Amino acid sequence: MKIVVVGHGGHSKVISDLILQSGYEIHAYLDEKYREPIVKKNIIYGPINWANKLIEDDFDIKFIIAIGNNKIRKQVVQILHLTEDYYVTLIHQSAIVSPTSCIGAGTVVMPNAVINADSKIGQHTIINSGSIVEHDCQIGDFTHLSPRAVLTGAVQVNEGVSIGAGATVIPNIKIGEWAIVGAGATVIHDLPSKCTAVGVPAKIKSDSKDGGEEFVKYCI
Repeated sequence: MKIVVVGHGGHSKVISDLILQSGYEIHAYLDEKYREPIVKKNIIYGPINWANKLIEDDFDIKFIIAIGNNKIRKQVVQILHLTEDYYVTLIHQSAIVSPTSCIGAGTVVMPNAVINADSKIGQHTIINSGSIVEHDCQIGDFTHLSPRAVLTGAVQVNEGVSIGAGATVIPNIKIGEWAIVGAGATVIHDLPSKCTAVGVPAKIKSDSKDGGEEFVKYCI
């Protein structure tokens, strides 16, 4: 399988390793730092708007969005406007994934992550190294579970949520869309949308603000 990696920064290094360890080929890197397409060692480097040209040249390629920022990752998906079948789901060979779980297109599952029974993971989500998703969890699109984050049973995480490294969420908690849970926090109460919660137990610190408009204009 030939894969186009969209985004060429720090997060893409991990994604690239995951692609190669899975036995796939990196066909291209697309990033706005490349103004014009170039080829190095049989890999294409070009701007994001080069995606359609790559599809025209090769219908068999797949895409993965290698951008850690949840909002920008969603914006890039909207800009590309590709159908779901163009996106690959990547799961590291050391991850433990229940056969009864469901993982959406464009999602990446990093080394030593655990996804247990009847959990549902949305599209373009990052399940980072060593994180644990217990049974019956529901995780929305464009979320990010940082390394060693733990969601215990039946946790509902809505779109765009970011769970910090080493954070723990107790069973049956609901976290509203685009909320942020700080590193090491312990969430014992439901959290509303667009809030930031930190500490043990986690308390709401501030309201989050939407961002990324400049990136949208730049890409268009």
